[in-house]
Amino acid sequence: MSIIKAPKILMPVPQTDMQKWAVVACDQFTSQPDYWRKLTDYVGDAPSTLKIIFPEAYLNRDNQPIIDAINLNMKKYLNEGVLEEMGECMVLVDRSTSVTPHRLGLVLSIDLEAYSFIREDHALIRATEGTVIERIPPRKKIRINASIEIPHILLLIDDREQKIIEELYANKDKLLKLYDFDLNMGGGHVTGYKVTDTDAVIKKFDKLLAKDYVKRLYGDDKEVMQFAVGDGNHSLATAKACWDVIKQGLTEEERKNHPARFALVEVENVHDKGLVFEPIHRAVFNIQSDFIKGFSKIVGGEADCSIYTKAEGLKQIKLPANAAVAVAKVQEYIDQYIKTHPDVSVDYVHGLNDLREVVDNSENAIGITLPPLNKNDLFDYVLKVGAFPRKTFSMGEAAEKRYYVESKKIR
Repeated sequence: MSIIKAPKILMPVPQTDMQKWAVVACDQFTSQPDYWRKLTDYVGDAPSTLKIIFPEAYLNRDNQPIIDAINLNMKKYLNEGVLEEMGECMVLVDRSTSVTPHRLGLVLSIDLEAYSFIREDHALIRATEGTVIERIPPRKKIRINASIEIPHILLLIDDREQKIIEELYANKDKLLKLYDFDLNMGGGHVTGYKVTDTDAVIKKFDKLLAKDYVKRLYGDDKEVMQFAVGDGNHSLATAKACWDVIKQGLTEEERKNHPARFALVEVENVHDKGLVFEPIHRAVFNIQSDFIKGFSKIVGGEADCSIYTKAEGLKQIKLPANAAVAVAKVQEYIDQYIKTHPDVSVDYVHGLNDLREVVDNSENAIGITLPPLNKNDLFDYVLKVGAFPRKTFSMGEAAEKRYYVESKKIR
């Protein structure tokens, strides 16, 4: 049985202002609250996914009133007909940004029973980065009583022959166009097409598990993996944690098709030319003079990287060209420094310009840039080694992250 399912997609009704409806993933611009203030002003009273997500820039506030408002808005959108069900289908997504004219994806549901961030589980859906268990409980509080899910999770496939998503796009003129609009806050443009022949698509996905295909790609067929989590790993881990709670009160028959068992995701081909892997930089706050002195002892390698401070600007440093090695080295130093300097904190920033802005607006802060990951190494590394160090790579910069459009019921 396939771990892929055609979801009953929820879309906003046609009269909805889609530019105000769709907003960027909640885990972006976490050190730039002004972004979210401007977005809030722009959205105003209009129906918007901004009102049913929890921007992580606000996670340190009193969370419960925000969570209560999110759950109330979800029920309101369902009860007042803001959202309508499209029937069982998938959605082909074509996204353009300032960086790429096309990036293709396919929105579908996957079985959470097939996902694990523990390598020893040999799951068909695996994490690509280290999972921080402490990040799950606050997210679990947001999801556990939610009536719908509207995720920013991106899963990757290793479809080197480009037979699945790309072929759907080549025949897009035969599909019903669901939406076509400019995204707010510089997010580019997005178009969505309804895919109803879902059984044929699922069969193509499942061919990626064929032993001869796996052996040809990776040298042996002892380890198989259908999807790698490209973005939103902690969101997927939270969905799994919530499902593990919900299923305890269900019969075996009820568990088979319960909507909370199947998580809505967007799948992208790692070989899509429009998919660019970007490094995730580090911004470290409230450092003392000994930070740079100690950091200078660990640098060295083949990759041109930088440190940035408001006082001295950008200075070049060298780090290992292997992104996993470089990230592990830098993150280990930061983690150890925080242990002996409890007032110090770290944030993870996409893009050099955003890194400079964050550092310039903070006291005693430093930015550290990191080398990019070669995306062709991703599946082979995860299968043979395991997850990358946390925050090793990003699929595009912050404004290129998935915007919330589709949703589905989980209760």
